[in-house]
Amino acid sequence: MFEAVIFDWDGTLVNSRKAIVGSFQEALDEVGCKVPDEFIARRMGTSSLETLMMILKEAKVSFDDELIKHLSEERIRFEMEMSDKVILFDGTTDLLASLKGKVKLALATSNNREVIDHLLKMKDVRSFFDTMVTIEDIKNSKPNPEIFLKCASELNVRPERCVVVEDSIFGVKAAEAAKMGCIAVLTGVYSREELATANPGLTVQSVKEKTAILRYVIG
Repeated sequence: MFEAVIFDWDGTLVNSRKAIVGSFQEALDEVGCKVPDEFIARRMGTSSLETLMMILKEAKVSFDDELIKHLSEERIRFEMEMSDKVILFDGTTDLLASLKGKVKLALATSNNREVIDHLLKMKDVRSFFDTMVTIEDIKNSKPNPEIFLKCASELNVRPERCVVVEDSIFGVKAAEAAKMGCIAVLTGVYSREELATANPGLTVQSVKEKTAILRYVIG
């Protein structure tokens, strides 16, 4: 039995692809840059700052720290404006309620705290989590395991007693690096075969598969 479950947010507990992709495209439009939506979607789960820099480099758009900071702030503003497009996946609240009180719960997200605070309140799920770590709280984004190890530390649970629930290859790799259990969900953009390369302990279609998830976590 595990003692803690660490959830990713975007693509795992909520369908936020339209809001995130849209927020990037709106921000990038300011510098006349356009990239395929799929490119942005497949970067979900890692740092938006890194994604912005990668996009501008590939588009050969010159930038400095000030421009990246501005575009990041604009992206956050646009995502906040699009928050009505963020939808809890079926089964999210039911799963969280079933785990609450049996194990400790944490949220580990590469999104920004302002956005997450707003959405957690909007979706009425903040009370389920014992702690939350966002991109502002770490130096190294997924697939580095720092975000999950910080959650474990804040929960006072050894890493090997934690299980991560993730949809992105970045998150599944980070869980493997942290030596934590991992449940991969297929509600993101990555296929079962892609996620399997990072050896998750269980793969499910979505968090709606409560019975399989509870069996893996609690036994």
